[in-house]
Amino acid sequence: MSGQDPDRPGGAMPATSMPATSTTAARLADRLADRLADREALRALAAEPLVGLGAGRALLMQLAHPAVARGVAEHSDFADRPLARLFGTLDFLLVVTFGTPEQVARIAAKVRGVHAAVRGDGYSGADPDLQMWVNATLIDTALHMYEQVMPPCGDDRALAEEYYRQARVVAEVLGCPLDAQPPDLAAFRAYMAKALAALEVTDTAREVAAAVLWPRGLRVLFPALAVFRLVTTALLPDELRAQYGLPWDERRRRTAAAVLRTAGAMHRATPRPLRRPPESVLVRLAAHRVDRTLSSRRTRRARGGRARAGQATEE
Repeated sequence: MSGQDPDRPGGAMPATSMPATSTTAARLADRLADRLADREALRALAAEPLVGLGAGRALLMQLAHPAVARGVAEHSDFADRPLARLFGTLDFLLVVTFGTPEQVARIAAKVRGVHAAVRGDGYSGADPDLQMWVNATLIDTALHMYEQVMPPCGDDRALAEEYYRQARVVAEVLGCPLDAQPPDLAAFRAYMAKALAALEVTDTAREVAAAVLWPRGLRVLFPALAVFRLVTTALLPDELRAQYGLPWDERRRRTAAAVLRTAGAMHRATPRPLRRPPESVLVRLAAHRVDRTLSSRRTRRARGGRARAGQATEE
């Protein structure tokens, strides 16, 4: 595949991304307008609730990349807000999927600004390889849910091909150039196989995953979280499930299979207009939550900086 480095876990060569500080939202909107003009296949899957059921799978796959796990652990308050990254990623995806180029550009500029400040030993939030990996887990999960859980309709291979082609824009919005990404679905499948073989679930990843799967202070959601854990564990690739050390046996496998069959049956029985809220509502709510999350992160980072400065002064 063009642009690959066989020694990198993700497979892609580094590419130069344009930082948010040097790109206005208006200019970014102009650059993305053509790419965002065709999102029919992306929209066909991204907003389906059944695809959202795989969100935990995508998150744990992301964390299995050691650099992503370190970045999340060192630059987020996952212990206090364990589900923030999960919902933040879904909200960002909804804006990119359904928003206007201007809405997408505004959110992208803000997210790039936050990612530019995420850096540490061996990782950077602005690294195109990591941006591509994060999006790859979302694409792979959506396709897994579509092919294994949802009942494919029509030419499912053609939809999968087109979905992949259009979904690459998510990584591009984050800063990973299109030519640094696998060019088609076959190349993407090869990229995923190679990446999965190179992943390593570290203690840091297990710590973050535990905070997400067994969040503190959310006892009222215990029944829903139990289903979330079971489904997430079931959907993970076998090798990652084993590396995370998640409990898994024949009884859990049968229960998870029954849950997913029931979810698929509900999907088939529910008309699409009832499954999915109006797109304009989805975008407004998602954009509001992303703005609130990013604003909260900036506030916490500023407070942390002032606290460190105060400690240095006292010393």
